[in-house]
Amino acid sequence: MNSERTASGGAEPRGISSLFERVNAALRTIATPSLTQIVLRCALAVPFWRSGVNKWDGFLQLNDVAVLLFTSELKLHLPGGPYDFPAPGIVAFASGSAEILLPILLVLGLATRLTAFGLLLMTLVIQLTVPDGWPLHITWAAMALGIMAWGPGRISLDHWIGTRRR
Repeated sequence: MNSERTASGGAEPRGISSLFERVNAALRTIATPSLTQIVLRCALAVPFWRSGVNKWDGFLQLNDVAVLLFTSELKLHLPGGPYDFPAPGIVAFASGSAEILLPILLVLGLATRLTAFGLLLMTLVIQLTVPDGWPLHITWAAMALGIMAWGPGRISLDHWIGTRRR
């Protein structure tokens, strides 16, 4: 008689539950916290990097479009506003620089929590500039907060430096 039969005469799904257990164990092995954290860091870095690359014509040479955007197009949507950005040339240079430097640091996992905080602040300014973009901006904010809360993971320079110090 088949050992997989239950008292009610039906087949017990041991084969299926065993398969689910094996798949679950394999997924836990693949989706380690460190892999998850590096994917999260890269996912947050990409949109900022792409925006930053579009602001430059060469090394420390901001393109005219970036300055023009901060001079005439982009406005801060605050109560009583919208308001122009103060010192648009400086703001364009600072945002362009941050959009290049912070994603590099984030992908490398160097000063990761501080870098994620910088990108969170940039996200807040972007939200004040483009209020209708909140579905995307809240995703960026959630990723930055997750990185700040759980750190860079083992696949990072922060972790490597930390283990070297001990």
